[in-house]
Amino acid sequence: MARRSNTHAKQTRRTGTQRKLQAAVAGLRGPVHFNAPLKEYTSFRIGGPADVLVEPADVEDVVRLVTQAHVEKLPIFVVGGTNLLIRDKGIRGVVVSLAKLRASKEEPGSVLYAEGGVGMPTLIGYAIRRSLAGLEWAAGIPGTVAGCVVMNAGTRLGEMKDSVKAVRIVTPKGALIECPAEEIEFSYRRAKLPPGIVVGVWLQLKPGVRSDIEKVVKDYLHYRRDTQPLTLPSAGCVFKNPPNDSAGRVVESAGLKGAHVGDAQVSDKHANFIVNQGKATAKDVLALIRKVRAQVARKTGVKLELELKLVGQA
Repeated sequence: MARRSNTHAKQTRRTGTQRKLQAAVAGLRGPVHFNAPLKEYTSFRIGGPADVLVEPADVEDVVRLVTQAHVEKLPIFVVGGTNLLIRDKGIRGVVVSLAKLRASKEEPGSVLYAEGGVGMPTLIGYAIRRSLAGLEWAAGIPGTVAGCVVMNAGTRLGEMKDSVKAVRIVTPKGALIECPAEEIEFSYRRAKLPPGIVVGVWLQLKPGVRSDIEKVVKDYLHYRRDTQPLTLPSAGCVFKNPPNDSAGRVVESAGLKGAHVGDAQVSDKHANFIVNQGKATAKDVLALIRKVRAQVARKTGVKLELELKLVGQA
């Protein structure tokens, strides 16, 4: 009797959750996918399913979704880009892909406005065609504009905070606000933003010579191809650089290049990258991270901190 009662309670909860999910996505114009695998929405190609995955058609669709999810008290998570590992049981609640928010436009004063789903390579190309300098540092970064703001993405040439003028955000209650850069607390691979979903970014660039901008971008792309494993799925750098050192050098010095668990491997090309050789799971990656951190601490005394963001259920 107790077992039947527990089973009935679980079924009731599932039915209630499904009703809430249906209400949260009602009337949206963008695609809606229930029990959707998330591995295709991250650069790692790893991740379990979402209860529901939504691709809003535009900013108004985002506002509607967020408002309805707030009424239903459902959590929302925005997926896409690099620096992300989704655990194998996926993400509960509503998962949002901004892939359809991909409009860009030039505004007076060498300002570019880009919607949150615009890929950085696309935006760099847009800036080059308009002879606008300031995004060369991002050459080779595969993430979206929104993701790069949230993570304050950067390379040895610069970081997102150097370019951000203001950010457009849909708050958790569905309001649309603009947040100027001076109100954002940027730090190493983090940005302290008002709660909500970044749906657009204004970037302050500067006039330049197109051929000069193209040369910097081309040279840096060659450098990245020579030094980073860009041909295999990864999430970018796994660990933050320790003070006055690089995480890749520390991991390599501990003899961990090529170390692997399942199909997750410390790259032979850059030791701060973990690559997916085909069928790696989040469990494999996390086991490899634990192995690397333990061996680095034992051999060098350095305690590596994660740059990688972990989400979802184990």
